Amino acid sequence: MASLAWLLIPLFAAIGAAIWGSWAARDRTQGDISELAGYARFREAMDKADQARVKEAAHSGSDAV
Repeated sequence: MASLAWLLIPLFAAIGAAIWGSWAARDRTQGDISELAGYARFREAMDKADQARVKEAAHSGSDAV
């Protein structure tokens, strides 16, 4: 019975390695696409804010941009 227990240890290790390997190799491109779209929206918002700040500075006659 003890030899059976020693044979089960590598079996469980192999099953655990297979599960971890399939999890590590999963396709994660869907999350990247939404994150990149969010980053593009963030950049657009920052550009709009910067343009508004430049326009406001130009309108008030200030040289500080």
